[in-house]
Amino acid sequence: MDLAVGVIIGAAFAKIVDSLVADIIMPIVSKVFGGLDFSNYFVPLAGQTATTLVEAKKAGAVLAYGNFITVALNFVILAFVIFLMVPLCQASCRS
Repeated sequence: MDLAVGVIIGAAFAKIVDSLVADIIMPIVSKVFGGLDFSNYFVPLAGQTATTLVEAKKAGAVLAYGNFITVALNFVILAFVIFLMVPLCQASCRS
């Protein structure tokens, strides 16, 4: 039962972190780097001439490294929060 609750809370927390990164952190990072939109960074692998990632994916294979940067940042934030939570959980279990 405890594991099920942990999985549900973890999934909900992951969505919060996704929103934090997509809606708060990445716009600030974009502003700092001159208004760049990381989500549209890609390398066309099928010779596409599209300007957005969505259009390029429709035309063929792409290497979407901008999305990878965003997902990696999500992971780093989640890992850091879990790293901080483990000692707190261990301390509360001892008492």
